[in-house]
Amino acid sequence: MRTSRSRARRAPDARDGTGAAGPGRAPEALVLLCSVAAALTAVAQPVVLGRTLDLMLRGGADDAGPWLAASAGLLLGELLLDSLTALFTGGCNAAWTASVRARALTGLLGAVPDRVRPFPPGDVGTRLTLNAADAGGAPAARAALAASLVTPLGALVALAFVDVWVAACVCAGLPALALVLRTFARDTGASVAAYQRTQSRIASGLLEALEGTATIGAAGTADRERARVLAPLTELAAQGRDMWALHGRALGRSGVLVPLLVLVATGVGGLRLASGDLSVGELLAAGRYAQLTAGVGGAASLLGAVVRGREARKRTLELERLPALSHGTAHLPPTGTGELELRGVRVVRDGREVLRADHVRVPGGSTVAVVGRSGAGKSVLAAVAGRLTDPDEGQVLLDGVRLDRLTREALRTEVSFAFERPALSEGTVAEAVASGARRASPEEVRRAARAAGAD
Repeated sequence: MRTSRSRARRAPDARDGTGAAGPGRAPEALVLLCSVAAALTAVAQPVVLGRTLDLMLRGGADDAGPWLAASAGLLLGELLLDSLTALFTGGCNAAWTASVRARALTGLLGAVPDRVRPFPPGDVGTRLTLNAADAGGAPAARAALAASLVTPLGALVALAFVDVWVAACVCAGLPALALVLRTFARDTGASVAAYQRTQSRIASGLLEALEGTATIGAAGTADRERARVLAPLTELAAQGRDMWALHGRALGRSGVLVPLLVLVATGVGGLRLASGDLSVGELLAAGRYAQLTAGVGGAASLLGAVVRGREARKRTLELERLPALSHGTAHLPPTGTGELELRGVRVVRDGREVLRADHVRVPGGSTVAVVGRSGAGKSVLAAVAGRLTDPDEGQVLLDGVRLDRLTREALRTEVSFAFERPALSEGTVAEAVASGARRASPEEVRRAARAAGAD
């Protein structure tokens, strides 16, 4: 352990807010706006097409000219709006996924290290990738779900204007469709949450095995490790089958109810046509409106995406809301030498004391090695000395100033760590040495390399 004092200072970070706030409601609003417009266009089509058909049957294409143009415009408009919806949905998903991932990662990196310990690396990776993607897709799915209700409701109102008896037949079957959706939403939440937890267990086990590949190869325990990593796979498969069974039952039940409703509505409409109460065009409109109204059952897929996103968001929020390591407002004295002192320090883990250090003083400029058996508290001592963690009791001082009272910039400028297994990014050795709380100049990098005997 080497303590020293750097005279360099850097300005406080400029916060752009990227990791602290989402992209707002604009992307979701665009999806909702285009989806609702497409739904309204779809609702307007049957009555316009029906009117066009009636005019063509009565007087030919000349009388139906404006209505033909309106029909073509509605069809093209729906196609354009569907394309815009797909475009804005992709943008909304990308923006929210990036935001969820950034906020979860920011919470993870700024948290008290001890609070991060319950989250294995594989579990963290799953939360930041798969779960963040599911959570990021929820806003667009929520907007699409809201818009998907506009179509059946609007179609039902329009159907009532076309023929109230056909509308009454369709209304009689809607409670059954609502019950299907309610049952699906209730049962699928717990299934999705269990699936995501088991998936994280497999990812954690795989990452642990990858980190110990050399040991596994030397010990010849590949088969045992494979069995250990894949042990939850049977449970995952069962949960996946349950999840898809719920989804399949919802789609299957709605798939039976929807054609049945349309068939009944068409039959009633045919009787009304035979009695002279409906025209051919109105029968066409009534049949189409019956299909659109019964299409509420198709919301099961969107509802499933919203439920998956909600459960995934709970998992990313656990990282985002980890308690952050607080900092003070103090700075180190400019004439300090970098003296480190531990007073009455005590660290407890799981009810067991892992470190006790009192009246420990390391003069500035010293190079100190801490030795001891495994589990003696060497790593905990280093973490406490550099404030990777705070002691449960006592104080850690640098040049007479408590570490927990220093600003974040002062602490991370004056304290550096060289870990046993550094994770180097792509680039040169000089770039790796220069990385840190502030950007070091080439000359400072050379001096640091010479001081460490690494030149």
